[in-house]
Amino acid sequence: MKKRMPLIALAAASVLALAACASGDTGSTDGGESAAPAPTFAEGTTMAALADAGTMTVGTKFDQPLFGLINLDGEPEGFDVEIAKIIAKGLGIAPENIQWKEAVSANREPFIENGEVDIVVATYTINDKRKEVVDFAGPYYLAGQSILVLADNDTIKSEDDLVGQNVCSVTGSTPAQKLAEIGAIPFLTDTYTNCLEPLRSGDVVAVSTDNVILAGLAAQNEGEFKVVGKPFTEEPYGIGLKKDDTEFCTFINETLEAAYADGSYEEAWNSTAGTVLPYVDPPAVEPCS
Repeated sequence: MKKRMPLIALAAASVLALAACASGDTGSTDGGESAAPAPTFAEGTTMAALADAGTMTVGTKFDQPLFGLINLDGEPEGFDVEIAKIIAKGLGIAPENIQWKEAVSANREPFIENGEVDIVVATYTINDKRKEVVDFAGPYYLAGQSILVLADNDTIKSEDDLVGQNVCSVTGSTPAQKLAEIGAIPFLTDTYTNCLEPLRSGDVVAVSTDNVILAGLAAQNEGEFKVVGKPFTEEPYGIGLKKDDTEFCTFINETLEAAYADGSYEEAWNSTAGTVLPYVDPPAVEPCS
């Protein structure tokens, strides 16, 4: 955490500077009690536009337990959802004023490019190909590709056992690309939950994607599946946003760093993915270019 202190200090300084910009606002109520001033941002920035609108649109997964899953009330819940709420809070936007849009692996870049969403927080791995068309803030979590099999399968133990085998993953995902690279036969669908029936029926021998996603699927279907082997890739999850919006990227990074420091990041983890997975310190954010 010591390496993050300069960014944390920068985030704190930015907050103080923003507070000072409030025209003559002392941050006090009529009763003399201290109250945090509403955030203010430079005119023309994405932050100012979103803060003025009082709402934002976030792309996230609707089918991934622990990270982004629609609950019985029809609202998404999970770690990614909580991360998006932390960013919205930094803009002065209440959770109930966030508009949620389902983002599957194949439509995340188009959603950002077309302005259908303001950000994407959807187990979204940062990679060079995606950075050609969108920018990323973060990373805020480091996952790794792993393997899900039926609970009674004792033959699949590592990625080496997937060579020449049908393995389910999702169209447009980095795990699907990795499967092809290692010699597996990708069996592609649109969502990871749609991989479960082919696994049950024997059309595929495994499902492969990030370990945290697989852990959620296993937890949701207790006793039916298991995660095997060690992660064989590193998948840094980032927050997707429009290309070349460096100011917005920097704001998100500062917001993440502040959340690491004040405990709200760990609280978000413990209330969602942390019910199944152990807490680990988040990776250091990357500078925005």
